Amino acid sequence: MAMITIKNESELVEYLEAGSKLPKNWRIGTEYEKFSYRMDDLSPLKYDGDPGIAVILKALCHKFGWEPVEENGNIISLSGKGGSITLEPGGQLELSGEALENLHQTCSEVHTHLHQIKSVARPLGVGFLGMGFTPLWRREEMPWMPKDRYRIMRKYMPRVGNLGLDMMVRTATVQVNLDFSDEADMIKKFRVSLALQPLATALFANSPFSEGKPNGYLSYRSVIWRDTDPARCGMLPFVFEDGMGFERYVDYMLDVPMYFVRRHGHFIDAAGQSFRDFLAGRLPALPGELPTIADWEDHLTTAFPEVRMKRFLEMRGADAGSWNSLCALPAFWVGVLYDRDCLDAAWDLVADWNAGEREQLRAEAPRYGLKTRTPAGTLQDLAERVMNIAETGLKKRARINSAGRDESIYLSNLWEIVKSGETPAEQKLNLYYHDWKNSVRPVFNDFAY
Repeated sequence: MAMITIKNESELVEYLEAGSKLPKNWRIGTEYEKFSYRMDDLSPLKYDGDPGIAVILKALCHKFGWEPVEENGNIISLSGKGGSITLEPGGQLELSGEALENLHQTCSEVHTHLHQIKSVARPLGVGFLGMGFTPLWRREEMPWMPKDRYRIMRKYMPRVGNLGLDMMVRTATVQVNLDFSDEADMIKKFRVSLALQPLATALFANSPFSEGKPNGYLSYRSVIWRDTDPARCGMLPFVFEDGMGFERYVDYMLDVPMYFVRRHGHFIDAAGQSFRDFLAGRLPALPGELPTIADWEDHLTTAFPEVRMKRFLEMRGADAGSWNSLCALPAFWVGVLYDRDCLDAAWDLVADWNAGEREQLRAEAPRYGLKTRTPAGTLQDLAERVMNIAETGLKKRARINSAGRDESIYLSNLWEIVKSGETPAEQKLNLYYHDWKNSVRPVFNDFAY
């Protein structure tokens, strides 16, 4: 399938539509990024060296049976039964989990992963931290991973935004990937989840520090995305307009500038070029060639809106967080989106918002968190309503673990945040000004994985 040549736009639409699944086959996929660092001096972990990221990857292969994937002689990812482990540009280690049936499995998956990486990293003096933005390191201190894709992006980013390089090397997130049953279900899930991404940003806000000091925000990671590349980021107003569907999303993606094309294991620089031209055989990087399905799959990964569609929907609004928060994000979204009544109830809360109001929420949530004003109260008020919907959805799913408990147990951490109104970022700021005595360095001990 990967080498099939695309002849027209309708094939791109059919590709997305083929992601539709019966509700009984809906799955949950999660992605977890984290920063790696040397425990002796708290510097970011480089790829080479001892310890280095390459050493960590080799140790995971040796001890746990992961299979290495190489590019130009360097291990750049691991594959295995438990999904894959990949490298973000600045050495952020990411688990891309399997598509699993329930939250008990996804939670077990990430716990297993964290135990594995700790078991190989601690003896080497390496630690891992889950935050949305590096609390200590400057951009010029960050290593770059030896991946051709990142080489192309690194060159292109300064042309289209001021903070794209920071996005690449100094941010980390947790994402949830969820299914849809058909076009109508996709549209409603897209609209609800996109409207509620600022709420997720607030609930999981966890990046209040930059280069050793408070930066004035609760989620600086979200601020970074607003000055990365307007052509491929944002709140996608068209999703809420008449005519939204698979075809409309294809039109959007055809207008997102390309980064690269892969041929014979090599990345060809096509940054800023048009996939529409590619469809017409006029791509300057490969004149006369037509794209394949694999090219389209690659291109779909180069857009970074707050919700992204492939053959599923990706929730992209949350900062990376501490160990006890990692199961909460998938629980939140599964509870809201995987029950029809709950999805309708969530839509009722946001259906009257206009594009300006949604954009204002996206702009203000990173600074004010749950205190952000919405068209009807604060995000904290909205959070309580949405959390009740999510809890109802999870209880109705009735997926029970070995202890006889349903998936709503994974919302307990979020409920504490909602009731107190204090985000993870505000908790860390309080520690910074008191227990930590105006230093961010204790975060690497108190909140390390």
